[in-house]
Amino acid sequence: MSDAFIICTNLSFSWPDDTPVFQDLSCTVGGGRTGLVAPNGAGKSTLLKLIAGEYRPSSGSTSVEGVLGYLPQSLPLVGDLTVAEVLGIAAVLRALHAVESGDVNEEHFAAIGNDWDIEERTRAQLDRLGLGDLEFTRRLHTLSGGQIVSLGLAAQLLKQPDVLLLDEPTNNLDLDARRKLYDVLADFNGCLLLVSHDRALLDRMDRIAELDRSEIRSYGGNFTEYQEAVRAAREVAEKNVRNAEQEVKREKREMQQARERAQRRASNAVRNISNAGLPKIVAGGMKRRAQESAGKSDGVHASRVNAAKARLDEAGRALRDEQKITLELPGTNVPAGRTVFLGERMQVRYAQRALFATDGVDLTIRGPERIALTGPNGAGKSTLLRMISGELEPESGGTKRADGRIAYLSQRLDLLDLDRSVAENLTAFAPGMSVAQRMNLLARFLFRGSRIHLPVGVLSGGERLRATLACVLCAEPAPQLLLLDEPTNNLDLVSVGQLESALNSYEGAFVVVSHDERFLAEIRVDRWLRLAEGQLREMGAPDGA
Repeated sequence: MSDAFIICTNLSFSWPDDTPVFQDLSCTVGGGRTGLVAPNGAGKSTLLKLIAGEYRPSSGSTSVEGVLGYLPQSLPLVGDLTVAEVLGIAAVLRALHAVESGDVNEEHFAAIGNDWDIEERTRAQLDRLGLGDLEFTRRLHTLSGGQIVSLGLAAQLLKQPDVLLLDEPTNNLDLDARRKLYDVLADFNGCLLLVSHDRALLDRMDRIAELDRSEIRSYGGNFTEYQEAVRAAREVAEKNVRNAEQEVKREKREMQQARERAQRRASNAVRNISNAGLPKIVAGGMKRRAQESAGKSDGVHASRVNAAKARLDEAGRALRDEQKITLELPGTNVPAGRTVFLGERMQVRYAQRALFATDGVDLTIRGPERIALTGPNGAGKSTLLRMISGELEPESGGTKRADGRIAYLSQRLDLLDLDRSVAENLTAFAPGMSVAQRMNLLARFLFRGSRIHLPVGVLSGGERLRATLACVLCAEPAPQLLLLDEPTNNLDLVSVGQLESALNSYEGAFVVVSHDERFLAEIRVDRWLRLAEGQLREMGAPDGA
């Protein structure tokens, strides 16, 4: 195990408007692979930037033992850069080529240093990430998003880092590229701190670190084991809450009973004193002592009630807010065998180049099929979804669509009016729905109180997805074919779970483009298609799906 580590000490950070992100956060990350999880907006990426030195903390400090490599979520790369420049080897390659051509200038040897084998080492690293055929002179703007991410990782690995920070490294990667990345990280022997919503990748971690406000809790084991630990802790917390609630009720009941007994005793004492004919001063003293005794008893019980309430509050804080979407969507039902889409010999061209094979592609969607559309980046998956939806008509071939709504959720989530509230958007999609029905429906999609009146444009990625799903799934008429393009991109794990529960309530057909095998398994995909090299083929489910 590597001796490399990361230390954060009393770390505080706020945005320029003084909105706090962390306050006195302290943690140590040792050797091995650590997955960092938390909801969107909790500060995962900010923490990585602080460790990498891109941000400066308001107070506190970070320290890294060893050489640092850092791959941010958004790569700051210019399209005109060459592959060699991105990898940081352009100057060494120029010096090597100069020496090979007979130029023995001392500057070339200084530039090369000990990197005489840099080309071989770089080729080996690129090959491990599926980029073995990339020319060093190729420009960045000619690469796909997935290739750029893999290239950025290769650049960091060439530094031979002791500490590696990765922020959503599987974004934009197809299944083959993801699996290559998994293998590369499995062989990394340093200190890895990784932010990801890719559960297959998180299941390859040695531990999971959970960021919650200004605290990091570490769980040994992978993500599945972390989920089991969280589930067990939640069950304990729920039991503690139930016990604490019962204790509060019992203490309140006993306090009320004590008050009633004290009142009865006081009434009896007044009658007894009156009947005894005692002097007023004696009778007054006895009455005062009875009231003081009752007051003390009431104070004792009030203190017990407050203590029970405090224990309830403490139990409540330990209880995680696990919000799930629960729905019934009978209006989306599609009879088995009904053809909802038929496409024959579909073909489109970009810059005079046919996207698909010579005969185009054929696709039939029947009944409530749950279809996963996979394939490498740039194969035309998004284009195929646009043709199915009718947004893009094929230049040749034909399409037929059954009566009924087809809903297309692109990666941009651009179906809703960003300036209108969630409630106003739902009104536009379902004008026949009563106000009470809309409020109840939005509550099921976890929009409550003032959140339903916020403009969609200010919502987080997960909230915007939930708002879009509410409007699409409950539209009038309800959709019988749903098309989703990389719906889990940039969603936190809680939001992915909410998307899964919503899709499992949907009773129509859907086609989803995704490279997340765990997500596809959770939404019960029953038909797998792969688009590659211009051809659309039926496939069996991948291993583990």
